[in-house]
Amino acid sequence: QVQLVESGGGLVQAGGSLSLSCAASGRTFSSSAMGWFRQAHRTEREFVAAVSSTGRSANYADSVKGRFTISRDNAKNTVYLQMNSLKPEDTAVYYCAASTYYGDPRAYPRSYNYWGQGTQVTVSS
Repeated sequence: QVQLVESGGGLVQAGGSLSLSCAASGRTFSSSAMGWFRQAHRTEREFVAAVSSTGRSANYADSVKGRFTISRDNAKNTVYLQMNSLKPEDTAVYYCAASTYYGDPRAYPRSYNYWGQGTQVTVSS
């Protein structure tokens, strides 16, 4: 069983930065791929970024490439999402996800079997 708790969301002006964290419990963190997804009001959940179990490879949605960086610290059982140059269209609830099935950074929600409760990110124009 894996529990995920996100933190770091909030309100920021366009062009600003926020850093999200996701603390994981359980013994499988270091062998699990980790991902960030987001869901805006009345839209489907969409992929943002993912990192491999080792942290050596990452995958990003085109909309965030060059602005967001995903990383992980296996010693702390934590995955991070650094978000720079934020835009109003980045406004959403951001979810952390863990995949105990795969170690590579996958973009599909169905690849992940554990989810956090979400943290709100609001970017004002």
